[in-house]
Amino acid sequence: MEEKSSVAVNTLVEEFQLEVISMTEGEHLVHSAEVNRSGLALTGFFDYFDSSRIQIIGNAEHEYLTQIDMATRHSRLSQFLSHRFPALVVTNNLEIFPDMKELSARFGVPLLRTPRYTSEFMSALIASLNLSLAPCITRHGVLVEVYGEGILILGDSGVGKSETAIELVKRGHRLIADDAVVIKKVSAKTLVGSAPEIIRHYVELRGIGVVDVGRIFGMGAVKETEKIDLIINLENWVQGKMYDRFGLDREYTDIMGINVPTLTIPVKPGRNLAVILEIAAMNHRQKKMGYDTAEEFNKRIMEQMMQNQ
Repeated sequence: MEEKSSVAVNTLVEEFQLEVISMTEGEHLVHSAEVNRSGLALTGFFDYFDSSRIQIIGNAEHEYLTQIDMATRHSRLSQFLSHRFPALVVTNNLEIFPDMKELSARFGVPLLRTPRYTSEFMSALIASLNLSLAPCITRHGVLVEVYGEGILILGDSGVGKSETAIELVKRGHRLIADDAVVIKKVSAKTLVGSAPEIIRHYVELRGIGVVDVGRIFGMGAVKETEKIDLIINLENWVQGKMYDRFGLDREYTDIMGINVPTLTIPVKPGRNLAVILEIAAMNHRQKKMGYDTAEEFNKRIMEQMMQNQ
């Protein structure tokens, strides 16, 4: 089930170095990645107005408020701010009207200001909100980066996911998350994984306990986030089960509407899973670059069969 995300207005204030003109105490949260230029709302037209969006006042809106008389401006701003949207940002370091400050405080709407141009600020803000408010789920598994490929390792508890991750770290690869992986859908075709703050860079090894990978192997052995390029399902070897031996079968796992290439790797004593995952990463990278070994091998076999006939 997808988790609903939110971002605090104070976080945006720090990120964009916004000047706080007025902000009441308490938590001010943003739940929508959409941003709106106030425009027609300042004239009293509120059809299709979305009060969940941050509102922006730029040169055009400010000039309109300057040209109308004070009584009308006070009435329009009061009607506008009464919708109690997450925040109002004035761009270009434009002048703040006294009644704008007074009414924003009355209705509890944070009033902020930035020296940046309106279009530039809006594009940067939307990009930030899209990342912070991206659809999100948490999966039980391990996320590692191997040769630049983000591999999400899934499997039953005790199958060897964490041990495989530690072996990969020893071989120069990087750990992103162990046990719980927070997955965000940051675009129509991209998933990004990270670890919950409380367990970031920690790995649990049965018989040893919890270890800090960053402290033991160095900060080069860990990473905050990584794209999910490939999913590896580890399962205990089932005698008699047919496993893919040529790589021609295509398997995918649907995560929030995105199909991620998936491999099922059987586990039994004597198999070096770290090496197998390295090969899987390199082979997947090769496929993305346009060369599929399985298809090339199958093509050779078919050509040989045709020659023999």
